[in-house]
Amino acid sequence: MKVLLAGGGTGGHINPALAIAGIIRKHIPETEFLFAGTPNGMEAKLIPEAGYKIEFIKVAGFQRKLTLENIGRNIKAVYYLAGSGKRAKEIIQGFQPDIAIGTGGYVAGPVIRMAAKMGIPSAIHEQNAYPGVTNKLLAKEVSHVMLTVEEAKDYFPEKMQYTVTGLPVRAELLKKSKAQARAELGFDDKFCILSFGGSLGAGCINETMAEVFQWHVSKNLAINHIHGYGGMGKETFPAKMKEYHVPLKSKCIRITEYIHDMDTCMAAADLVICRSGANALAELEALGKPSILIPSPIVAGNHQYHNAMVLGKAGAAIVIEQKNITNQDMIAHIEKLYQNPEKLRSMAKQAASLAIPDTEERIWKVIQNLISEKK
Repeated sequence: MKVLLAGGGTGGHINPALAIAGIIRKHIPETEFLFAGTPNGMEAKLIPEAGYKIEFIKVAGFQRKLTLENIGRNIKAVYYLAGSGKRAKEIIQGFQPDIAIGTGGYVAGPVIRMAAKMGIPSAIHEQNAYPGVTNKLLAKEVSHVMLTVEEAKDYFPEKMQYTVTGLPVRAELLKKSKAQARAELGFDDKFCILSFGGSLGAGCINETMAEVFQWHVSKNLAINHIHGYGGMGKETFPAKMKEYHVPLKSKCIRITEYIHDMDTCMAAADLVICRSGANALAELEALGKPSILIPSPIVAGNHQYHNAMVLGKAGAAIVIEQKNITNQDMIAHIEKLYQNPEKLRSMAKQAASLAIPDTEERIWKVIQNLISEKK
């Protein structure tokens, strides 16, 4: 069997595509895969590193804010769009896939649209509670739509065929107990905070966490704290810790640019403070972790806010919009949870209740239906 996967631009689109490929390979090991992506996106590096072939197609999004620079970008986007259909057809005719699956990003648009037009059974997977423009358009043309959360269906055509599959999470995240993880980190059983803003970091999270560290260290509170400040905090965050007399590493503190052992740190945490990308939230649900979520305000459709509110409305998370963050409020939220283990347990239970434990089986069922269409 041959499977064409299209998605890219960010890890949020690439990782689900890789996970879907893994699910298919588990059931049909001899499957041949081809990914379609952009030459300048993260997929150009991540897909070959994962051992898969990739073909490139040039696409770009349109900029809504009209500046001279954005007008230039939009002209380039129109130029790419004009040739995208032809290039998508070349890729499809050269590979002859049995099925095609899109996971979002601009590149999925021309590829999956052309596949559906050429009669290839096609599906898409939407990771966010508020769908991207590409997937909203493709939903009208594909056989099936896979959703991470039920709430997303309200933004799609009413008559579409869909399945709430959830989002696949890395298997290694579920292997360690809290006790094992803390032993590896050298932590005791004190209240443990994990905070991060992604590989690049997030300025607002770094600024707030600096004050949180000063608060609990100066008061000598029984708190273990892991923080990843990311690339954008490389110069400023360690300097701020030095100013506040907070060590970067101690028996209860670990501050690093990038968290390479996220499985261990997530398992150890009692409270997670982070952005609200779809992958991070699926992991919080799978692990049953209470969280304070600070959605990024600079993503398409403000989708991180919609993602976060799924957990917020369920009582699994405290959601704070970036424009509303204050150091005092953040410390107050943490202190309240620190002093109220019962509230933490309730939030953990609600997070776990949102998890879909049979995501792989649900995705595989959709794949089986696509395969049967081909026959």
